[in-house]
Amino acid sequence: EVQLVESGGGVVQSGGSLRLSCAASGFTFSSSAMTWVRQAPGKGLEWVSSIYAYSSNTYYADSVKGRFTISRDPAKTIVYLQMNNLQPEDTAVYYCKLPKGTNIDADYWGQGTQVTVSS
Repeated sequence: EVQLVESGGGVVQSGGSLRLSCAASGFTFSSSAMTWVRQAPGKGLEWVSSIYAYSSNTYYADSVKGRFTISRDPAKTIVYLQMNNLQPEDTAVYYCKLPKGTNIDADYWGQGTQVTVSS
C-alpha cells in the first residue's frame, strides 16, 4: 500500500523558511518521480515542484523558482521541499504526490501539511 506522509508545515513570518518532508512507502521509491503540489485558500491546485528518479532532475513553478528546493533521500525514502524567503502568497496546504507512471497505477497523495506565512 502506497503511503505518503507530509510533515514540517507551520506558521512563519514573511521572509522565513520551512522544510517540508514527505515520508514515502509501499512502492519503489528509487525509480519514481515525486511532486509537491499546493492549494491556497479558495484556489485550485497548483504544481510547485518535481524531482525525477534516476536523473534527479528538478523542476519548479516560476512562482517559487530561486526560493524553493526539492530533494530526495533514497536511503530514507523521503522527499524534501526546502522553502526560503516565504511570502504570504505561499500560504497553502502542501501535498506530496506520487504521479501515475510506468510502474505506478494511479496518482497518490499525502494528507497535506499547512503552511501559513504572515506578513
